[in-house]
Amino acid sequence: MAAVKRVFTVNGNPFFPMGVQSDNQSGYNDRESETAFKAVKLLHGNTLIVPVYWEQVEPEEGKFDFTAVNNLIVSAHRYEVKLILLWFATWKNGNMDYAPMWVKSNPQRFKRVTSSTGNPMWVLSSHCQANLQADIKAFTALCKHLMNKDIDRTVISIQVENEPGIYGSDRDYGTEAQAAYDSPVPAGLVTAMKKAGKGRVYDLWQEAGGKAAGGTWPQMFGWEASELMTAWSIAAYIDRVAEAGKAVYNIPMYINCALAEHSQWMIPGGTFPGYYSSGAPVIKVLDIYKWCTPHVDLIAPDIYLPEPSAYQAICEAYSRSDNPLFLPESASSGSHIWNTFRAIADYNLTGYFFFGGESIVTTDGSLRPGSQMIADSYRCIADAIPLLLKYQGTGKIHAVVQEEYMDLQHLELDGYLGWVQFGGGAPPFVLKDWRHVNDMGFPSGFKFNDSRGRGLVIQASKNEFYIVGVNFRLFIRHKLDPKKMPASGKGGYSRDPEAQYLTVDEGHFDGNGEFVVDHHRNGDALGMGAWVEADNGVVRVLTCD
Repeated sequence: MAAVKRVFTVNGNPFFPMGVQSDNQSGYNDRESETAFKAVKLLHGNTLIVPVYWEQVEPEEGKFDFTAVNNLIVSAHRYEVKLILLWFATWKNGNMDYAPMWVKSNPQRFKRVTSSTGNPMWVLSSHCQANLQADIKAFTALCKHLMNKDIDRTVISIQVENEPGIYGSDRDYGTEAQAAYDSPVPAGLVTAMKKAGKGRVYDLWQEAGGKAAGGTWPQMFGWEASELMTAWSIAAYIDRVAEAGKAVYNIPMYINCALAEHSQWMIPGGTFPGYYSSGAPVIKVLDIYKWCTPHVDLIAPDIYLPEPSAYQAICEAYSRSDNPLFLPESASSGSHIWNTFRAIADYNLTGYFFFGGESIVTTDGSLRPGSQMIADSYRCIADAIPLLLKYQGTGKIHAVVQEEYMDLQHLELDGYLGWVQFGGGAPPFVLKDWRHVNDMGFPSGFKFNDSRGRGLVIQASKNEFYIVGVNFRLFIRHKLDPKKMPASGKGGYSRDPEAQYLTVDEGHFDGNGEFVVDHHRNGDALGMGAWVEADNGVVRVLTCD
């Protein structure tokens, strides 16, 4: 197993950021952002992702105002959370809505993308040097301000632009863009393809004939040339912005992506660039982004697809040796939360957020009742962060996810078999303890928690397990040598024997990463497996050979 690259750090130590991404308008002032900070705390999170707007930072060319940024930092201190800033500038969801008025109103200087019909689009062109230099100037000013103002390093990362690309056209057909399209593909890109010798971009090159260096974009890539050139142009543009920012403040930076798969699933015929954001770092062109953005630390997908196989396919594509998986934006539905446990265990997820966290907060500042399932899941992940930082990438973390109508899940463990029993299945009665009974008394009228089971099982060593989650219990059984098993039909009890517990404890990890016991279980509380609920913290199980 490979070590997990940790892009995010706090005080020089690895950090697993989790929380919410605020609504797009929440960075303008304290009143707008207050609810987003409350959402992070209600979810037991540690970080807020929030926008910073070019139009607000530089309302007049060359005159900068960082009042809103300063207010965000003050609020983050008050709520004791970290910040990740989204730079809404040249691109925000494939358009220029958050560029300053002095940019929007001067298309002769700040050129826009030209469609195939010759019409200007509401998108700044990545082929226009004036656009690039103006963005660099503003972004560099932001980075200089953070370097000097954010002395406690509350801001841990910056997303450079937001969902870049072009909707409504496969590429820019303007004069500068057309000249680039008809010019040879950059030698550095050809060299990178040859060195890789595999991957989607390499395959597209080979499918188009594998022409040697010197060919134009259509000569090298055929009908895929438009999207690939656009990806190269946008990636190079963003890397120039990131490079300038890092020159004054070396903070982790990343790019997010509006996935092509969203359009393909939701729009009939939406499988072509332009239906989805052409030039975005989608799976097809991800290699181009990795080759052309040496100053960007990772490329992060925004996942809104709930279907497990689609979700996992996206995680697999973006979880690479050169690209740790980070999910800055997703939906807040239950299916996404369940998928998150898989992303943590199977794809070494390094941070998680869902969009629009304000939606979980009521007008009086409390948690919206329908959001309790989300809060419970977040709490479990937050409790396990010290374990994630230590054991991701080792194969020791296992996801527990209850699909519909599923009452059991089996885990292959080191020296043991894990049998996960979800609360909705047999047996019909489960003894826990006096803290987890219903209003009608115990055991009369006992009812199961009907919430879908989810969580994590971490096997730190052969006989040491840590469990977090909701509404499941883990039975740990010895693996027996098949030669010692009774033969079929000859009698005897062939089921693997239950492991014996040395101790089962509820607890938490202190600031030094040491497990602290808060509650010791024994007797009846162990009668039906090592059970977990969100308010248990981390459950540690020590078994005996």
